[in-house]
Amino acid sequence: MDWFTAPDYWLSRLLFQRALAGVYLVAFLTAALQFRALMGERGLLPVPRFVARVPFRRAPSLFHLHYSDRFFAGCAWAGCAVSAALLAGLDGLLPLWGAMLLWLVPWVLYLSIVNVGQTWYGFGWESLLLEVGFVAVLLGNDEVAPPVVVLFLLRWILFRVEFGAGLIKMRGDACWRKLTCLDHHHETQPMPGPLSWFFHHLPRPLHRVEAAANHVTQLAVPFLLFTPQPIATAAASLMIVTQLWLVLSGNFAWLNWITIVLALSALRLPDTGPSSAPDAPLWYAVVVLAVCALLLALSYRPVANLLSRRQVMNRSFDPLHLVNSYGAFGSVSRVRHEVVIEGTAEAVPREDSDWRAYEFKGKPGDPRRRPRQFAPYHLRLDWMMWFAALSPAYAGSWFGTLVERLLENDRATLKLLRRSPFPPDEPPRYIRARLFRYRYTTWRELRETGACWERTYVREYLPPTRLAGAGDERLPR
Repeated sequence: MDWFTAPDYWLSRLLFQRALAGVYLVAFLTAALQFRALMGERGLLPVPRFVARVPFRRAPSLFHLHYSDRFFAGCAWAGCAVSAALLAGLDGLLPLWGAMLLWLVPWVLYLSIVNVGQTWYGFGWESLLLEVGFVAVLLGNDEVAPPVVVLFLLRWILFRVEFGAGLIKMRGDACWRKLTCLDHHHETQPMPGPLSWFFHHLPRPLHRVEAAANHVTQLAVPFLLFTPQPIATAAASLMIVTQLWLVLSGNFAWLNWITIVLALSALRLPDTGPSSAPDAPLWYAVVVLAVCALLLALSYRPVANLLSRRQVMNRSFDPLHLVNSYGAFGSVSRVRHEVVIEGTAEAVPREDSDWRAYEFKGKPGDPRRRPRQFAPYHLRLDWMMWFAALSPAYAGSWFGTLVERLLENDRATLKLLRRSPFPPDEPPRYIRARLFRYRYTTWRELRETGACWERTYVREYLPPTRLAGAGDERLPR
């Protein structure tokens, strides 16, 4: 079945599969290290409470069958182990059907996590990893050359990722059409990286070039993915370069990396496969063609979304996350606000009390502390704190519980932070939160003060609050 396979893409498939396994590994590691405080039995949004009110058919997950923190940890660490095995090439040592089943395991495990993850897993790159991970099950191993239709599906996903992101920008914030969004974006993005300060201070004409290049890469180049080689390889390479530029400019979890992984599958690299490979088994061809036909049929929803003037970003159209819509930064904030959480051990809280700030790992806090690089690792609480600063409505379901856990000096919660200002056996009596406006310092201010941020008090976000039952104050719910 020469029409079914593409022998020129052996190396592309190998790079794609190993890179995807690496992304899976980071995703499962993030889940294993953070779930207990975020959605464990005593988490900010507990899984048991979620599965009690949401039926299996709406959010298929192993955790509908059973949940305990130990079971969740076992699933997350099992995902890490399987991902590491795939990264090491174990699928190449198995028969074709065994390799497909092995690739199905991380997809099932991660789907189970995402579908009970609630707010913490509401990001577009979760659905993107699941959609790509499901298609990867069909790619096969060294027993067969890569199927043409599967390679096409991967390009189709990449097209929707890039073109959807481009359209949402052009339809959204006017600054994208005026090429001025990057005057603000590097400063106001959810989690700046170590080089974001320098990107922000690039000359404004260069920011215009950045914005224009983004439009070309997202609105024109994706169509070239479906042209003959070597044009398709050139288009995918340009996308990879653009994504690496974004990696340098900020912390976007694995969004950029999974996009790079997709682009790898479109590269036509020097042939390293066997000189002759056996034909694909009939059962394999039937399974691949049937599933691909189903996925293409389901794609009508994201296509309709792309064509709609009311286009939405990052929405899944089915509970299995098989086809989804994507997009990012349809609007860009002009001002950066940050919620600063502080505690005091004093019995009576006053404005001049000894208020000590909690420091997060990634989000800005101390103006003198420069941002760190965390991506592709995802600091979920830090990201949601950025949304909380945009509007308290984004934090209404979990912020009160976060304050309660800090008042308890909850060990799992404190592990999500960089530093707690209170000893483990001496929790604060009161917690408050204040909203500040942050801006990058100028070159001169950086030289004189060593601070990369300058902040100005805006308003009270949460008044001094202590545990219910310890006084008249009550936590917000």
